[in-house]
Amino acid sequence: MTTTNSLPAPVHVIGGGLAGTEAAWALAERGVPTILHEMRPVRSTEAHATDRLGELVCSNSLRSDDGETNAVGVLHAELRACGSIVMRAAGAHQVPAGGALAVDREAFAQAITAALEAHPLIEIRREEIAGLPDPAWDNVIVASGPLTSPALAEAILGLTEESGLAFFDAIAPIVHADSIDMGVVWRQSRYDKAGPGGTGADYLNCPMDKEQYEAFVDALLTGDKVSFKEWEASTPYFDGCLPVEVMAERGRETLRHGPMKPVGLTNAHRPDVKPYAIVQLRQDNAFGTLWNLVGFQTKLKHAEQVRVFRMIPGLERAEFARLGGLHRNTYLNSPKLLDATLRLKGQPRLRFAGQITGCEGYVESAAIGHLAGRFAAAERLGRAPIAPPATTAMGALLGHVTGGHLAETAEEASAGRPRAFQPMNVNFGLFPPIEAPKTKDGRRLRGTEKTLEKKRAMAARARADLAAWNAAETV
Repeated sequence: MTTTNSLPAPVHVIGGGLAGTEAAWALAERGVPTILHEMRPVRSTEAHATDRLGELVCSNSLRSDDGETNAVGVLHAELRACGSIVMRAAGAHQVPAGGALAVDREAFAQAITAALEAHPLIEIRREEIAGLPDPAWDNVIVASGPLTSPALAEAILGLTEESGLAFFDAIAPIVHADSIDMGVVWRQSRYDKAGPGGTGADYLNCPMDKEQYEAFVDALLTGDKVSFKEWEASTPYFDGCLPVEVMAERGRETLRHGPMKPVGLTNAHRPDVKPYAIVQLRQDNAFGTLWNLVGFQTKLKHAEQVRVFRMIPGLERAEFARLGGLHRNTYLNSPKLLDATLRLKGQPRLRFAGQITGCEGYVESAAIGHLAGRFAAAERLGRAPIAPPATTAMGALLGHVTGGHLAETAEEASAGRPRAFQPMNVNFGLFPPIEAPKTKDGRRLRGTEKTLEKKRAMAARARADLAAWNAAETV
């Protein structure tokens, strides 16, 4: 389908988050006009604070940037190679975060907004799509995210005849830097690791002794929390973003082996005393005036957050720029409902992207958005969409969303119990297996050395296969 001026007819993208903006950019960069529909500021959500495109509503970290031994870092590298607008904005507005890629959230979103507003093939419409898209739109990407408006979510669920799947996600609080007691807190990255834009002293560390830790856990367990509505009572949490008090409920030592682990850090004020637990803060903006509590997503009520988090040494007088929160995320039963190019099987004009498909994480959402944009562009230009190889991070993630990892065990099949579909971050467990290379003298590797070499081999294979896929798509 083309227009009279020889340009293809536009593709409609619903949602201006990371998936939607990435999809719109991928379409436009391939010469396909795109209309991006974003409901903010006409209708806001319980998690967003601005009307900017690509706004980050939880952490400001895009996680590890290690492209050799970390699957998220491999995904970063693949998106960069594909011309991702999300990765371009992240690179331009990164802040120190050890081995992670973290960004100044306001500058990051502003950069994405400005880039899309300036693109000659992208039209941005600030409006809510309250229900199914116009039947006249023959090529639509629904990237409305986990906070899809109720009207659109209800329409989608009605179309799919599904009861709906959901999980709870939580947001960590942000503290003003000038309210942190640097006589107690010190700067250091775990194991002094210097990541992109970092120095090896990129985190603020708050030490706790055993008595302080035990009192803190007690406060988390007894603190006044947000209560669920009756219909939300059975909704699960996503394990990668558990509220801190839920972690505490799983065992008193859970936090010490999670976000509060004391390893790889030495108290600069008292190097002779090993902390029993440590709370880390990560820089949240380029000025270094805002810092977020790493791993401290919470469903505590706001007054309780102030009381409990001021128990952390160094934060006794903390002033909060943002308190934590809890929101319900909706996602599709994608392996059942979507085809291999993310189209809805029952209505192929609709393609889905981002967290609503059941991927989890900023970069994963952007990657699925990028793929949806490329697939839609290929269709609009009269070509068959080409999926990335399963050996790449994007291909592995696509396999998760479309059901490639859901092969039933013999026990599940015999019991008539299909494996449940749950949101997931990209990880090497989604990649096809590979043999660890032997040493030059033919010795087989073992233990940690073997694991690292297998990851490096997977990353190298992914780079080569992604380059070949990129080249094939441009022919």
